[in-house]
Amino acid sequence: MRILTASILFVLVLALAGGCGHGDVKSAPVKATYEPTWESLEQVNEAPDWFRDAKFGIYFHWGVYAVPAFGSEWYPRNMYDVKSREYKHQVETWGDPNQFGYPDFVPMFKAEKFDANAWARLFQQAGARFAGPVAEHHDGWAMWDSDMTPWNVVDKGPQRDITGELEKAIRKRGMKFVTTFHHARNNLWEKPGRNGQLAWTGHYSFVKQYFPALLEDPERAIMYGYMPREKFLAMWTGKLKEVIDKYHPDLMWFDSWLDEIPESLRQEYLAYYYNDATRRAKEVVVTRKQEDLPLTCSVHDIEKGRTDSLSEHFFLTDDTISMGSWCYTQDLRIKPTSVVLHSLIDIVSKNGALLLNISPLADGTIPENQRQVLLEMGKWLKVNGEAIYDTRPWKVYGEGATQGRAGQFGGVTDPKEGYQPQDIRFTAKGDTLYAISLGWADKPLTIRSLGSGSDLFPDEIASVRLLGSKGKLQWSRSPEGLVITMPKEKPCDHAVVFKITRKK
Repeated sequence: MRILTASILFVLVLALAGGCGHGDVKSAPVKATYEPTWESLEQVNEAPDWFRDAKFGIYFHWGVYAVPAFGSEWYPRNMYDVKSREYKHQVETWGDPNQFGYPDFVPMFKAEKFDANAWARLFQQAGARFAGPVAEHHDGWAMWDSDMTPWNVVDKGPQRDITGELEKAIRKRGMKFVTTFHHARNNLWEKPGRNGQLAWTGHYSFVKQYFPALLEDPERAIMYGYMPREKFLAMWTGKLKEVIDKYHPDLMWFDSWLDEIPESLRQEYLAYYYNDATRRAKEVVVTRKQEDLPLTCSVHDIEKGRTDSLSEHFFLTDDTISMGSWCYTQDLRIKPTSVVLHSLIDIVSKNGALLLNISPLADGTIPENQRQVLLEMGKWLKVNGEAIYDTRPWKVYGEGATQGRAGQFGGVTDPKEGYQPQDIRFTAKGDTLYAISLGWADKPLTIRSLGSGSDLFPDEIASVRLLGSKGKLQWSRSPEGLVITMPKEKPCDHAVVFKITRKK
């Protein structure tokens, strides 16, 4: 009640003063304070224009799990499963978990080569418009200066505020700031099953099953999420409020398992976040993966996938630059730039945005093969960005035989199943239509959706221009489609953009 009352007073003062906003917001109207109810939270602009315009962001699975660099970011869980290859690796490399547990990796996570400004510069060069860290994964390790848990980057490990440094560096370069949260899964507790019986669940359930003595250390028990349910729920909420108060993220992203958090606490968190944004005259975004937050006050996130048609609601896809683990591992394979770029283009054409994960080393180094993909993305966007940024979906998302699979873990990620030049994706900006060919045609290219007499494009075409090319493009239009004679030289790799204007 104290927080809500303060919010109301602040809004009234701001309104009487003329509603002056902050510099990074064009015009964010001051709204009534949000109450922790779904009815009140329906007032939220769930996908503000800055988010619809931005299209491309970068985040990173980077934490203590990057030290063993084996398996995946789920190493903290699987190293305690005596039947797993991670357990075998742990015993052979580091020792039995009774003698060397996951918390013992913490002093080895030093981030000694981490440079927030260099990272932010790379993200900007890649063409990202929003960026930020995985603030906390399932492992109970906080990547910010936290008073809620001793397991954080200031008190242990690097002994520096990683999130704070990133927030300043990212905002300095004009990008929005992102924090992502996976910690709803961290709690090690007895959850009622379908048959009414209690069963231990949580990221560290194998610790309880095979190494229960490790839970006797009260400090380590915090990392394992082993505490009374009410205490954990207070910590779950407290961590979110702490990040809001210290860093005021523009986007807060949530992994699965929010359904384990009581609805009242989800509402309390949302009201707190949106009230903070109102006081600061900002528009912010919350994403969800399951139906555990209503779309009236959140944006749906699709992991490693997308829709297979034009989406009514703006959505976010989170995907990774690699073909395996989300965090750095010694055998990590990186996707070709064309796969990542085509994913971005396809997502944008369907009314979405891409949040791309990268995988830094424990010392804070971003591997060269990942840097190269990001720089090549930026090179393409520098030529063709007007067909991505600030656009809106057209009447149809595209045409061509390569459709991809809908939903979580869908999409086209195997280079052998990649897109072809005949796969076209559309975006629009005002009266301008962009047709993006996902390849380079070595013969005339026909865009069938733009044939003369088409219901989709009944207007006459004034011009067709190939972005990045200075030469005049030869084209003709028939009932079969818009036929474009390709020039001898391509202006860029991976995909090309045709800018189409109507006759007025």
